[in-house]
Amino acid sequence: MIALHDNRLRSLEKLGQSLWLDYIERALLVGGVMERLIRDDGISGVTSNPAIFEKAISQHAEYDAAIAEFARRVPDAQKNYDAQNIYEELMVEDVCLAADLLRDVYDTSLRRDGYVSLEVSPHLAYDTVATITEAKRLWNRVARPNLMIKVPATRAGLPAIRQLIAAGINVNATLLFGVARYRAVAEIYFAGLEDRLANGGAIDHIASVASFFLSRIDTLVDGFLDRDGRPQARALRGRAAIACARLAYQEYQGLVSSARWQTFAAHGARTQRLLWASTSTKDPAYNDVMYVEALIGLDTVNTLPPETIVAYRDHGNPALLMEQELEAARAFPMQLAAIGLDLDTVSDELEHQGVQKFIEPYERLLSTLARRATELATSGR
Repeated sequence: MIALHDNRLRSLEKLGQSLWLDYIERALLVGGVMERLIRDDGISGVTSNPAIFEKAISQHAEYDAAIAEFARRVPDAQKNYDAQNIYEELMVEDVCLAADLLRDVYDTSLRRDGYVSLEVSPHLAYDTVATITEAKRLWNRVARPNLMIKVPATRAGLPAIRQLIAAGINVNATLLFGVARYRAVAEIYFAGLEDRLANGGAIDHIASVASFFLSRIDTLVDGFLDRDGRPQARALRGRAAIACARLAYQEYQGLVSSARWQTFAAHGARTQRLLWASTSTKDPAYNDVMYVEALIGLDTVNTLPPETIVAYRDHGNPALLMEQELEAARAFPMQLAAIGLDLDTVSDELEHQGVQKFIEPYERLLSTLARRATELATSGR
């Protein structure tokens, strides 16, 4: 067993990177596990999404009592509308529990960490107005200063993010797959801060991250490279995600050293950190902590699922590697283009897939909740 002072996960904090948990579940929050992760491993935030909630709620019986209580209050629990209400009640309760557990982290880090992310319905990914409305409603319902509302950074999501920042709401801009879209999100964050300042609002309490998804990039690009089959194509396998992340980090560094940012900093603003998401390794041929080790960088966040936390705690190698191999990263898009693959096209395709990958578990969960509520109501539990 690794001693606390030798904990590899704790070493990330010393290197300037925050570590958030990419999972949420009722038993984790009420059984003491989350407290241990915060205390021993330095977990300083939690991210969630519809797929995570679908896994947690559909596979664990500890939600049955709450579902049964809701079923008793709602005459016809088979309606999809009712299932959405059940989902939101369970989701909000878990997020509030997590936010309260992380409140000390939020306070002691001076509001830099300690956040819990809650995503708007994936069905709203292409609807600006509805996204803003739901985000504000969820923000007011949870009523915790360390909440972040997750908004997909689609073209429709960008103006929503701007308005939410201007309203003083913390935002996790999610589903980023390319440098160009990250640049657009950073611009929107700046614009939202400017809007708020122009209206006389304070910006020193607003927090935001830009969630850059990793393993899905390699999965799509590697598939293309394998179909190409040429040696020069196969030599590029497993390099796309890390190259894109390193290029995005270079963009971030340029943004926070700009004169424009200094104006915000003078008003107490916080940088919109890059957050590495989708960090579990999908290809068994790759190192199971490759998306952690290659992307340790000052002022970044890495959000890890439980299995990756266990793996890194066991055999991670903490070191600042974010700015290594930058020339190779800069050359990578051109190397891909030379064999017929454009990274902006990859980003667009992955964004579309990403929205669908959240809609599908969301719909499965609603179906499961409607069925489970009916069963529990019928059984009298």
